Amino acid sequence: MNPTSHSSHTNSIVQTEQIDVKQLWDDALVKIELSITTANYKTWFRDTHIISLEDGTALVGVPSVFVKDWLQDKFQTMILKTLRDLTPHVRSVEYTVAQRNERKQETNKNQTVNAALPLEDYYINKSDNLNPKYSFDTFVVGPYNALAHAAAKTVSEKPGITYNPLFIYGKTGHGKTHLIQAVGNQVKKTGKKVFYVTSERFAVDYFNALQNGSANTFKDKYRQYDVLIMDDIQFLATKEKTQEELFHLFNALHDNNKQIVFSSDQHPALLNGMEERLQSRFAQGMIVDLPAPDLESRAAILRAKSAQNSITLGDDVVDHLAQSIEGNVRELEGALNTIMCQSQLLGRTLTIEEVRTIIKNSSRPRKSLAITDVVDKVARYYDIDQASIYEKTRRKEVVKPRQIIMYILREDFQVSYPAIGKKLGGRDHTTVIHSCEKIKNELKTSSELEEEITQVRLLLK
Repeated sequence: MNPTSHSSHTNSIVQTEQIDVKQLWDDALVKIELSITTANYKTWFRDTHIISLEDGTALVGVPSVFVKDWLQDKFQTMILKTLRDLTPHVRSVEYTVAQRNERKQETNKNQTVNAALPLEDYYINKSDNLNPKYSFDTFVVGPYNALAHAAAKTVSEKPGITYNPLFIYGKTGHGKTHLIQAVGNQVKKTGKKVFYVTSERFAVDYFNALQNGSANTFKDKYRQYDVLIMDDIQFLATKEKTQEELFHLFNALHDNNKQIVFSSDQHPALLNGMEERLQSRFAQGMIVDLPAPDLESRAAILRAKSAQNSITLGDDVVDHLAQSIEGNVRELEGALNTIMCQSQLLGRTLTIEEVRTIIKNSSRPRKSLAITDVVDKVARYYDIDQASIYEKTRRKEVVKPRQIIMYILREDFQVSYPAIGKKLGGRDHTTVIHSCEKIKNELKTSSELEEEITQVRLLLK
């Protein structure tokens, strides 16, 4: 090790240890309280506390899984910025469910608490990209997904032997990512090397490897795994060079009895632009559909998810939600989160009338709208000229609304990427894919963007 870098690292540790972590969080809470509404502060921050600050990661204790998920989704950027404004030693923030009285007593104000807490038990493992919350235990099985679940369970028990590859397809929000990651998390327990990657990330990694002259390192990396899980394989359609690399990788893994799992939004035979030899490889194992959940399954999902978050829903509320929201598990979870949020803010259980109002106001726009209608409403909302949406301009005030239009057309109306690109000024479908992914990623951290899209959807109703 370089002596200089070692000294720098040692100094960083010393400086971090000198920080009064309790005071740091108290100071952060003061700033946060001034930045948000009183109701939001009392609901989401009142019962939080800092546990430790180690290696640049601040570990914050929260009272429930629901609060943990909400802080990660809605306030992560603000929390991180607030802490970094107070000290440059904070590089990231993690959360875990822990009550205040569960913390060890601090022997002195400079000592961090519970420093050995294994973060990998709670968060995405950067070495394999698996999210531990996606397990078979938390996957709700119903008539609609029983076959896909059974196939995934079989693969997790006999990886590389049965159903290789496993190819699961279905529309967005049906639970594909949950199921394929559950395979990875189950196999991981046996000590095998597992890796989860989206096909878009795979393509980017491959392109960078070619640019950097490290193609052999790329090949070695992906050939070392016992189980490779690739999500959203449809994004590789038309990417000839990446498909060729995947073809060779597939052969290398399959020939050595390594398990391969794919997901897609449609059957592999319908993936236009996908090489025939790859489609043939997909068909070697098991291809299984993951359709939309039926009414009974939607009710079961709601009851299971509410139980996981320690809340109780009346039968009338469950029935109304199951009947009102069709076809998408993600929408069911979103409605449930909204109801839980409102319930916590009010400090009581919501009535069926209040639930009906929430669902009515947050429902997706009707499916019969024309693309021009979406362009019109978004342009009006952002106060820009409709014509600018179709132009080849990169002006910031136009780019964001255009990306939101693409996202809504894809997510809410299932318009194909090529069709969106063609209608919005003759753009390439890869531009549309990039725009949709950008909005998806920003929604994970920006409550402001989420509110804007909610308002646009209300205009489209």
